[in-house]
Amino acid sequence: MNILDQDIKYLPGVGPNRKKMLSNELGIETYGDLLEYYPYKYVDRSKVYTIHELTGDMPYVQVIGKILSFETFPMGPRKERVVAHFTDGTAIADLTWFNGGKYAKQNYKIGTEYLVFGKPTVFNNRINFTHPDLDDASKVDLSSMGLQPYYNTTEKMKKSGLNSRAIERLTKALIEKLPPLPETLPDFIIKQHFLMGRDEAFRIVHYPQNAKELERARVRLKFEELFFIQLNILRYASDQRRKYRGYVFSRVGEMFNTFYRAYLPFPLTGAQKRVIREIRTDMGSGRQMNRLLQGDVGSGKTLVALMSMLIAIDNGYQACMMAPTEILAEQHLQTIMDFLKDMNLRVALLTGVVKGKRRQEVLDGLMDGTIHILVGTHAIIEDPVQFARLGFVVVDEQHRFGVAQRAKLWSKSVNPPHVLVMTATPIPRTLAMTLYGDLDVSVIDELPPGRKPIRTTHVFDSRMTALYDGIRQQINMGRQVYIVFPLIEESEKSDLKNLEDGFVVLREAFPEFHLSKVHGRMKPKEKEEEMQRFVSGETQILVATTVIEVGVNVPNASVMVILEAQRFGLSQLHQLRGRVGRGADQSFCILVTPYKLSEDTRKRIDIMCDTNDGFRIAEADLKLRGPGDLEGTQQSGMAFDLKIADIARDGQLVQMARDTARPIIEDDPECKSDKYVMLWKRLRELRKTNINWGVIS
Repeated sequence: MNILDQDIKYLPGVGPNRKKMLSNELGIETYGDLLEYYPYKYVDRSKVYTIHELTGDMPYVQVIGKILSFETFPMGPRKERVVAHFTDGTAIADLTWFNGGKYAKQNYKIGTEYLVFGKPTVFNNRINFTHPDLDDASKVDLSSMGLQPYYNTTEKMKKSGLNSRAIERLTKALIEKLPPLPETLPDFIIKQHFLMGRDEAFRIVHYPQNAKELERARVRLKFEELFFIQLNILRYASDQRRKYRGYVFSRVGEMFNTFYRAYLPFPLTGAQKRVIREIRTDMGSGRQMNRLLQGDVGSGKTLVALMSMLIAIDNGYQACMMAPTEILAEQHLQTIMDFLKDMNLRVALLTGVVKGKRRQEVLDGLMDGTIHILVGTHAIIEDPVQFARLGFVVVDEQHRFGVAQRAKLWSKSVNPPHVLVMTATPIPRTLAMTLYGDLDVSVIDELPPGRKPIRTTHVFDSRMTALYDGIRQQINMGRQVYIVFPLIEESEKSDLKNLEDGFVVLREAFPEFHLSKVHGRMKPKEKEEEMQRFVSGETQILVATTVIEVGVNVPNASVMVILEAQRFGLSQLHQLRGRVGRGADQSFCILVTPYKLSEDTRKRIDIMCDTNDGFRIAEADLKLRGPGDLEGTQQSGMAFDLKIADIARDGQLVQMARDTARPIIEDDPECKSDKYVMLWKRLRELRKTNINWGVIS
């Protein structure tokens, strides 16, 4: 048995009770889990200060001196504050215990020299250390102190004595007990990237002597973590390509050409033409296509998807489009039918609301091949839906569907259909490489002709009167306006009240105009009616929550006002902004916030005002918020929990890991070569862990 798989309860100082606490609070069950529980910061323990040098705003420091006397102050029934007066000859400091004072009085001796470590503050004009660490100075070798690790713990753990220092002691005991750890990367990779050895990196990351040494250890461990993820993703993609032949769609026929000549609503942009060429090449190659199509809101992804579906239909196959919500599925259906106009093609909808006779008609039409295009939600994969000849699948907003769900689609067809995955959430390259590593990527990076960039401005909420005047001016020019309130969670009653109260205020501010109101707690029918009033132009102002983030297309709406913009994430602000700028008129996005803002929020607002480029915004969002939070609401990490690497900040290492993994898979696609035996063995070990490799991409 690998020593790292040993149960943590057998480590001296743990036992069954502490094991339960470590397992419940931190998920630490084995020696390996503890070894991979990395410090979140380090404090330099090599320097000793004098008390005379200390100030109350310094970080953790250490001093050497002697306790002069103890003093006890009662603090109510059975509680006391214990203070030790301590000196190093330059001044006197107080060491204070609110808990554990009895232990301090019994164990720390007056006149013995101690090394005191803690955070200095000032109390009663004297330097004070609350709950400091004390070590017998005669037993401490300062030259070997280096950087002290700090570990995250929970309140529950601290109450039972498992604070950062306790975790440090357990880790130290483990490292002293461990034999040299076997290497997991072959020599040629270690030499290629000048990496530290694995055993050395683990020991140093917990007990570094200096910052340079620590950085080398962290680079080694981060690279290894990212490398095996990339190796697995590329192995998976290579397997799929070898295992599954794709349908060969060799002809571009009547449907595509008729649509292109007679029904194309506007000339294709250079980016749209490029992407259609990439898709056509894939569809004719004989291998199954798995392609991610990225493009900002309004860049024309749906049109590209439809034209790709027409190629499948020209080759005698059916196509389907999956959307994450019923509203979005219905909008896609409408958009496709508007594009196709009177072309002789049957398009159908399949969602939870399509029931009874209507549902049966759809199922029959799919089986006998008379339905050419099906639009629906994930009901398409869960239901006993069977197609006569499914050849092409479009998945909208991929982050809601994992690989496992995509794989279910393949069972609907003899060969797996070609898959085009679309997203309007621009995904930074480093994240796309990791989350969507099994997909080829296409990008639509230009807007259709005639679209003017949206002008974004930041307004403080003390200037609402001037803002109302601007809104009035736009409406008088025949435009329409969105005003968005931050209902982040549908259950937040205070938010709902803000929207209701705000609606009343806005009605009073604009008595001459008609207003609509939409939020997630309304019944679907009411919501639809209000939306329709706005779409038809009957109302000039739509007051809403973020339910309008997706699924609304009103070319006449030219102003987006986002109230309390500081409460939204960058991606969410960008998505909301994409609701305007859909016509030829100049459009505006106004971000309204209070004057007092945090540093991060100011950065977010500045980025929004500086650029309309969704990819730049996504990169900035990743850096500011981290990868688990890209959608504007915190997701639980990602498909895998990175222990030390950070996709947001370690972009170069992600690229390096992928560039190292790719030639290995190309050289040994079946993972059988002796040359890489160490890598395939390690990959098998990792696949037994709690990483959900199946949904990584």
